Amino acid sequence: MSEKYHEKYHDVREVRDIRHMLDESTSMYADRPAYLVKKAKGEPYGEILFRQVENDVKALATAMLDLGLSGEKIAVIGANCYEWIATYFAVVNAVGVIVPLDKELSKEEIDTLMEISQCKAVFFTDKYEKYFKEYTDMIKVKMKVYGDRTSLEDKLTCTEPAEGESWLWESLVARGEELREKGDRSYEEAPLDPDEMRLLLFTSGTTEAAKGVMLSHRNIVSDVMATCKIAYITPEDRTLSFLPIHHTFECTLGHVLVMYRGASVAYCEGLKYVTKNLAEAKSTVLIGVPLIFESVYDKVWKQAEKTGKAKILRTGIKVNRTAKALGIDLHKKLFKTVYDTFGGRLNRMITGAAAIEPNVSRGFQDMGFMVQQGYGLTECSPLVAGSPDFSPQRYAKAGSVGPVIPGGELKIDDPDEDGIGEILYRGPNVMLGYYNMPEKTAEVLDEDGWFHTGDLGFLDREGWLYITGRRKNVIVTKTGKNIYPEEMEMYINRSKYVEESMVYGVEEEDDTYIGAQVRPAYDVIFEEFGKDYSEENIQKLIKKAIAEINVQLPSYKRVKRFVVRSEEFVKTTTKKIKRFKNMDDASAKDMSALDDDK
Repeated sequence: MSEKYHEKYHDVREVRDIRHMLDESTSMYADRPAYLVKKAKGEPYGEILFRQVENDVKALATAMLDLGLSGEKIAVIGANCYEWIATYFAVVNAVGVIVPLDKELSKEEIDTLMEISQCKAVFFTDKYEKYFKEYTDMIKVKMKVYGDRTSLEDKLTCTEPAEGESWLWESLVARGEELREKGDRSYEEAPLDPDEMRLLLFTSGTTEAAKGVMLSHRNIVSDVMATCKIAYITPEDRTLSFLPIHHTFECTLGHVLVMYRGASVAYCEGLKYVTKNLAEAKSTVLIGVPLIFESVYDKVWKQAEKTGKAKILRTGIKVNRTAKALGIDLHKKLFKTVYDTFGGRLNRMITGAAAIEPNVSRGFQDMGFMVQQGYGLTECSPLVAGSPDFSPQRYAKAGSVGPVIPGGELKIDDPDEDGIGEILYRGPNVMLGYYNMPEKTAEVLDEDGWFHTGDLGFLDREGWLYITGRRKNVIVTKTGKNIYPEEMEMYINRSKYVEESMVYGVEEEDDTYIGAQVRPAYDVIFEEFGKDYSEENIQKLIKKAIAEINVQLPSYKRVKRFVVRSEEFVKTTTKKIKRFKNMDDASAKDMSALDDDK
């Protein structure tokens, strides 16, 4: 990275590990809110202060140590809630290894991962209690997504469960408080090596391919500090937690980083409540995936068109661009209605996990929002590149995920004539390896410490990274041309009649051609053409939309066959399409042709 970026990095405080971070943050921000939670859905938010968090974490860890869990692996699964993250801090800071599990996994997949990791305890929210009924030889703890949260002044009752039954999270905390009142300081005295494995995260929900990523305290805190050098978060900031908390993007950047900066996290009641909860919590920062931001952006414009204010909005954007060039800030006045929709305080959007449509990023920036895009992987804790909030190039380079983070290195391996090759990364946030998989580790982590991401991309002259797709997804034609499905999907998804799409290669004897599955934007289509618009007409509409895209592309990139699918794509919890899981609907006999010669 060039020195000019280094000169502008935000100042950060050095921390050795997550326990050190929590101790310092509590000392600095003791009486400030750390988390906002609800006693019941629809009720107002209540605050949990930093000093309450520290008390609960220390008490919970003390109780776990007293139950003989020192050095053990402990699973946690369930909806995003305060108890989830407090458990995470308690385990990694003093007890053993935390094993976050994807709440979308089937019982069979959960059983397999529990067996692989050999967990001795499991924390879960109510919905998952039935999954662990037969786990009689394991310590089980039930967490509540909603419920009364006690203050430090209130005394909890330590109620031990019957044999084989589950502890209540609050009772376990009460047990730890009693032990600490009697002088137990096992939390503070627990040995902590910042370079040993303290997190075990599984990268796949398919049991055959599940790889356990081993992370350390140093991995996490180095990534947090590096991110804070390019994203200025203050104690006055507040995020809304709605991405799955087991994922490193949400857990590291949406929780650990927020605690580090003395800011606060409000828990969302569900995806359909994002806008409502943003307003209720008066959040200033929204961390999400492109699908969320693109959906919100579409709704802003649909509402403007519906109310006859689209022209006013376009004029406002032009005026704001001119004003910004003159150093005048008018966005809160020009786009007051948009800001009020989000509660009036939202000013920063951080997107990751996939590429955001550049026009959406620029569109929000035109309205005055700070939009930052990042790129990361679980194996890198996760962030490896991000667009700095102080860089004026975020707008012009909206298609880029930004330069490498401070302290890290990026390079492109074996680039082709366009400079595209596999993205390699090296830095203190790279994983220790895959759990009990030395061969798999050696495949991605070379002797010089470079992590082979499996992603393809290129670096521009100023070191900004552009992602072109996954190496395993590249379609290679018989003539040696490389086609990146992700690029093609971006083109197709720009049609207002398309909700989303998946592009893939279809093999024929003489060549490889491009096929696509397309999910229509039914709400847009029915609003424009009526609810009686037939499937046949929808097919023709999608065919026309793809044909218009094809005209702008070289012949080898053109979509030759397509399938209209009525149901949602199978996706990961971070809303990425699972390509191979969706291929059953892609058989050639079901595909409609766009070109007569096919």
